[in-house]
Formats: sequence, C-alpha cells, structure tokens
Amino acid sequence: MTRMYKIGVLGDYDSICAFAALGLDTVSVENANEAAEGIKNMAASNYGIIYVTEQYFKELEGVIEGYREAVTPAILPIPAVKGSLGVGKERMKKFVEQAVGSDIIYND
Repeated sequence: MTRMYKIGVLGDYDSICAFAALGLDTVSVENANEAAEGIKNMAASNYGIIYVTEQYFKELEGVIEGYREAVTPAILPIPAVKGSLGVGKERMKKFVEQAVGSDIIYND
C-alpha cells in the first residue's frame, strides 16, 4: 500500500491564500509562535512537503533544523507576497557548497 502525503503552505494570509485554489492545505499565521506551532502540527499530520514563507522560515530556523534529517516533511521556503528575502537562494547555495565543496552558484 502506497502512503499518500499531504502538501501544505504556511505563512501570512495574503501570501498563502492563492495556494488553497491549487488544492493545497494552507495554515495562516500572524506571528512566529503560531508558525512554529503550525509547523509542528503539520509535521505530525502526514505532510510530506511544507512550504513556509521566507519571513517565518528565517525566524524559525531552529525549529526547521529539527526536521532536516527526517525523511518527511521537507520544509521549503517560498517568497511572501511582499517579495523575496533571498532565503531560498541562500539555502540552495549552502546545499551546493556542502555537496561539491565550493560555491558554484553565480551571484548577481
């Protein structure tokens, strides 16, 4: 039997409301404490992927780091409606450096 995981999006309402139209579960939060609780609840509720707006992703690095070695959930940053903070790009840069031993990502 194949296990089905859910996909969710967590962040401020304005940044995540459109994801509901795509069929993704959304969790609207107003502060870092609510975001931390939301991530913990989603992780415990069979979510395979949790997208988190960059603001909360950055604020909750300690909480998110606790899930890094786990198979699920994958917790990934997405830009908020107000624009990107560069968190996703910086995270990818760190992964590449770790994998190949040097920085190969072009910086504008």
